[in-house]
Amino acid sequence: MFRNPFRDIDAKHMRHSSDLLKKQNDYQKIVNKRLTIVAIITVLLFVCIAGRLIDIQVRQKEEYATKLDIYSLKKQIISTPRGQMIDRNGKQVVKTVSSMNITYYPTENATAKEQWDLAVKFAKQFNVSTKDLTLRDLQDAYITLHTDENGHNDQANHLLSATELSLSDDEIYQLKLERITEEMIDSAIDDETKAAWVVYHAMEINSQSSHSRVIMESVDAEKVAYLTEHKSDYPGFDVDFSSWKREYPYKNTLRDVLGQVTTSKQGLPSELMQYYSAKGYEMNARVGKSGLEQQYEELLSGSSKISTIKYDTDGNAIFTEVNSGKKGYDLQLTIDIDFQQKVDAILKKTMETYAGKGNRPDMDRLFVSLMNPNTGEIYAMSGMLKSNNEIINYASGNYLEGYTPGSVVKGATVFMGLNEGVITKDETIYDAPMRIKGTPQIASYRNYGNVNAVDALRVSSNIYMVNVAIRLAKSSYIPNGPLVIDDAPAIFKLMRSYYSMFGLGVLSGLDVPNEQLAFTGNRETAGDLLYFSFGQYDNYTPIQLLQYVSTIATSGKKVKPRLVSGALGVNSDSLVYVNEAEVLSTLSDKNQNIKTVQEGFRQCVIGSGYHCGSALASIGHNVAAKTGTAEVSINGHESTNSSLIGYWPYEKPEVAFVCAAPTSSNVNNLGSNLCTSEIMPQVIKAFYEGKP
Repeated sequence: MFRNPFRDIDAKHMRHSSDLLKKQNDYQKIVNKRLTIVAIITVLLFVCIAGRLIDIQVRQKEEYATKLDIYSLKKQIISTPRGQMIDRNGKQVVKTVSSMNITYYPTENATAKEQWDLAVKFAKQFNVSTKDLTLRDLQDAYITLHTDENGHNDQANHLLSATELSLSDDEIYQLKLERITEEMIDSAIDDETKAAWVVYHAMEINSQSSHSRVIMESVDAEKVAYLTEHKSDYPGFDVDFSSWKREYPYKNTLRDVLGQVTTSKQGLPSELMQYYSAKGYEMNARVGKSGLEQQYEELLSGSSKISTIKYDTDGNAIFTEVNSGKKGYDLQLTIDIDFQQKVDAILKKTMETYAGKGNRPDMDRLFVSLMNPNTGEIYAMSGMLKSNNEIINYASGNYLEGYTPGSVVKGATVFMGLNEGVITKDETIYDAPMRIKGTPQIASYRNYGNVNAVDALRVSSNIYMVNVAIRLAKSSYIPNGPLVIDDAPAIFKLMRSYYSMFGLGVLSGLDVPNEQLAFTGNRETAGDLLYFSFGQYDNYTPIQLLQYVSTIATSGKKVKPRLVSGALGVNSDSLVYVNEAEVLSTLSDKNQNIKTVQEGFRQCVIGSGYHCGSALASIGHNVAAKTGTAEVSINGHESTNSSLIGYWPYEKPEVAFVCAAPTSSNVNNLGSNLCTSEIMPQVIKAFYEGKP
């Protein structure tokens, strides 16, 4: 019988079939088990979610309802009265006084037509002024109010072609602005409509926010009384009795340094909007926009008053105060306001007497500042500017304007030469005109012969300073020959480094916004280096010169100047903020070379020849000083800047000063240095009449 040869193989294969089926069944069990676990977890999650929803809707219903109300409530945020500024003796320099403003908050669902009619009615009754309307404001009014021949508002589309009307909204708007002229505005909008636009524009802006908008500021009692009596006739309008305004008991004294605050209508200034918005300020917040008002905004502003807003059945807004806010802190200034006024008067009289007259045709400004060199406290900061034949206060010019100072910088040059070892205190250098090829003759005011370091400062030798620069460059002077300096930029860098140790050519750190650095020369030739050594190249601000002479007075401690000493608590005499005296750096002076500079400054006042002026010598008080005169080009001719820096008493300095009179004399017909002959003797006398 024939035997199938594949039978055994098939039998063997079939023996494993049950294992395959069993393996398949195992996979099914695993899948079913996992699905069961997922289902259980899903059910548990739904149970948790359902439990949480029940908890929120039942147990925490009131809590979340309150949160929803708070979230959906509109709020009104109003700035509280700003902190005041007082001088070092407690006299109010900037006051905050109560003011009454008329505000507007729209009634619920108020339409544009209703708001316009209300604006017309309000403007007519309250004689709203249009003097602050700009051309742009009136162009917007023309666009918004223009109607076609059928009386339909066409948004001034008649000014554009059909093709232009297909452009983007921004492009259409810009084209309209370009084509709307003042003549078109005057023919289409009368004075009453302009006044109504002032009101409507403020009302319309308000409709885009939750804040009351000020329509009229500092209104008189008569207007307040009328609105209060006829409030129902002007829905949405109200009187804000908690408003405030700034007053200045000393009028224009120091006003440009004190700064300005925006009005409620202005809100955040455009140039500072991003900065203030990042700090959480509302768009209509009143903030400092210049000077100390801006510098110390966070101390002066306090915290805002917050009210919630709901509507009554007539649609009128109802305000409920939830946070009364807090008044800002009062700033205590380092300024003595009485002394400040005396200095202002001295400068103003000097300007009236000399500016633009005789041999001073270009004289148009004067600056004087005094401070404690040990603490940086500014006692007075005065400036006067002649503009359009009117003399105005310009104290901020002390840190905003730079000029070529002349010989006052020689103290830093001498210190540098001594410290670098290229000169010694007692070594003499012959002062006579120097003639260098390719450079105009360099000379001192007179030929002084042999002078040492102290003499060079006393007589103000240019030649001595030039020799310091040449020695620093490891070069030598050859009469009528070229001056070979291999690396003038490196010597410039070294000299500027030394000058900066005193405060020259760097920001002083004065606590004001926008302090200026002044001009730094960009040429760095050998000839420029020589003029740089005696103050005829880089420019410096008066406040930099004040810091410089203070560093000399304190034997090398460079102190940060400051106008604010601290801030007082609300209705309190206790300080909540202290602007501490700060030493920025100290000169490295192991050989006490600064003593030589101090001696030279003292000799300028009392030494032979009275090179700082006989008036300054006779005033007493142990004054040490240094004059400066620099030739400058202005209006196509040569003029001179005059300066005087100094301190007193010489042995233990208490006051440092700077006096600057840019372009105050004709170079071809020199007048006296007004700082030495007229200004500082009077200022020092005034200081002791009422010592700060």
